[in-house]
Amino acid sequence: MPAERRDRGRGRNPDERGSITPLLVGFLLVLLLLVAVVVDASSAYLHRQRLATLAEGAALQGADLGIAGAEVYQGGLGDGPLEVTPARARAAVQAYLSDVGAYREYPGLRARVSVRGSRVVVELSHAVELPLAVPGVVQRATVTGSGSAIADPEVP
Repeated sequence: MPAERRDRGRGRNPDERGSITPLLVGFLLVLLLLVAVVVDASSAYLHRQRLATLAEGAALQGADLGIAGAEVYQGGLGDGPLEVTPARARAAVQAYLSDVGAYREYPGLRARVSVRGSRVVVELSHAVELPLAVPGVVQRATVTGSGSAIADPEVP
């Protein structure tokens, strides 16, 4: 039986041979792209979590050491919320980040400290290199983590 008749009998045209290869290559490329996106997103998320933890610690330090005056420890808490001095809170946050080695571990780390009454809010941002290269996508992302603390005797 000629080869032409055998191929027709199996429902295949001879000119369709090899058409699965481009489909498999395309599927593989999409799969690799998806893996790269998931790995990069996970890396950025974990980086943000570490920055948020640092920001929480810095905010606690800023709220604790940013309280105006030492009379709190000498004469009691008195009535009402404690006053946090912005300059003292910023200095305490900077000292905390230096002490824990944050500036060494995250070169170019930027800290923004704001004080609203007795609340200290710390936002840390850092540019992170993404681990896998995705064609057409920027390899650096800026990640931000934030934390806050309140210097208030009424808060348990």
